[in-house]
Amino acid sequence: MKILSFIAACSLALASCASQNPPARQNLLDPNLSQFSNIYDYGTAKMVDGNLELSSTGNWFFSTKKVYKDFILEAEILMPDVTEYSNSGIMIRGRAKPKGKGFEAEGLQAEVDPSSRKWSGGLYHQAGRKWLHPLHKTRSAPDADFKKNFLDGWTDEMANAYKHLEWNKYRIEAIGSEIKIFVNGVLTTHVIDTKSSEGFIALQHHGSKKLKKTGKTDNLVYFRNVYITEL
Repeated sequence: MKILSFIAACSLALASCASQNPPARQNLLDPNLSQFSNIYDYGTAKMVDGNLELSSTGNWFFSTKKVYKDFILEAEILMPDVTEYSNSGIMIRGRAKPKGKGFEAEGLQAEVDPSSRKWSGGLYHQAGRKWLHPLHKTRSAPDADFKKNFLDGWTDEMANAYKHLEWNKYRIEAIGSEIKIFVNGVLTTHVIDTKSSEGFIALQHHGSKKLKKTGKTDNLVYFRNVYITEL
């Protein structure tokens, strides 16, 4: 009985220690952007007044060097006030996929969509199955790896969660095959997808035609408070 009591006490002590030491929350942004790399031959990223500023001539993903598996990712994003097309997103479980003489980022993307479509917080499979949630009439190809969608359609609450020209807070939970996306506290995506269990994280700039044509642009995407908690 004494031995059993000792084992029980040790178990309780270990459980207590675990509860007192939750997983560390890490800031992915530093002045030198040392945790990121660029797999493309275009796109620029720099820290400006503590914020990450992205610009690009084409669709571009600025990716972490490290591969992540299960995590909670938090980030804030500010989109520009421009007349040309602007779009962004946060890729998870990404990989560098060969394309031509170089590479492109492929993975799941939490969408940032300032257009009248209002699909911010939707789930897009970049360089793959395209729209997984909500479904697009012609640009959706969910396969056998897309096991379940817990949400029915795209509601007004989801559509209006994103606030244009304001800092918007995204929270992405990727635990096993279960993925959740929140925009300003609103659950916009909740799916089971088994396509990939790990990969890099990448921040997107969809590209500026003005920058490509003139070398100048006000189409700048900003990120701040990018934190990851590995589970």
